[in-house]
Amino acid sequence: QVQLVESGGGLVQAGGSRRLSCVASGRAFSTYAEAWFRQAPGKEREFVAGISWTGDTIYYADSVKGRCTISRDTPKNTVYLQMNSLKPEDTAVYYCAADIGSSWPRKIAGEYDYWGQGTQVTVSS
Repeated sequence: QVQLVESGGGLVQAGGSRRLSCVASGRAFSTYAEAWFRQAPGKEREFVAGISWTGDTIYYADSVKGRCTISRDTPKNTVYLQMNSLKPEDTAVYYCAADIGSSWPRKIAGEYDYWGQGTQVTVSS
């Protein structure tokens, strides 16, 4: 079992920055990949960024590449998503997910076993 709790969402102006955090508990943190997904109203949940359990393998969606950085702090059992140069189209609920079946991050939501409750990010124009 893995429990995930996100934080850091809120309202930000276009061009601004936000750092999301996801604290994990339960299963040993360094044994599974984690990722951030997002879901905007009326849209499907989409992959944003993922990181392997070692932190050596990182993937980003094309829509956020160059603007977002995912990282993990193993002693703190925390994964971060630093988002810069935010755009109104980044507005969504952001979810942290854990994939205990893989050591590297996959991009399909259905591959992930555990999810956080989500944190809302709203970018105003």
